[in-house]
Amino acid sequence: MITIINTGGTFNKRYNPLNGELEVPSDYKAVKKILKKSLFQKKYKIVQIISKDSLEFTKKDREFLVKTIKKSKAKKIIVIHGTDTMKKSAKSVAKKIKNKKIVFTGAMKPFEIERIEAVANFMAGVGFLQNCKNGVYISMHGIIKKWNRIEKDYKKGVFKER
Repeated sequence: MITIINTGGTFNKRYNPLNGELEVPSDYKAVKKILKKSLFQKKYKIVQIISKDSLEFTKKDREFLVKTIKKSKAKKIIVIHGTDTMKKSAKSVAKKIKNKKIVFTGAMKPFEIERIEAVANFMAGVGFLQNCKNGVYISMHGIIKKWNRIEKDYKKGVFKER
């Protein structure tokens, strides 16, 4: 069983035609679309929490994320998270949880606008979970490393190995 914890971020953003803005919805339509089209064969559970851009995450949001992961019976967890503070949240989780396999992933472009990045990052993380050791990892742009071995390059707009 894989638990997918969806916290929002750009991955999930959708265009609101009424106000012309990209918004983080409180649902997991993007994840459901990916799972439906991917022929995903594993059992999974989706948990929707927080529903924010990660720049708006607070200490309490990170504590709630840690609490949600701790309470989960799943030993394999994917966290969909905004890329700007993904590493900060991964660090918080890594400090408190040692007995699970946790992969953070996200996208620089919303799934509803450009699907390939979100799908590639998510599915790479799912595949990696099948054979990795317990720990906290980040899956972005073809790289999957421990949370402290990968970073966002803000000049190039991609994640890279540290």
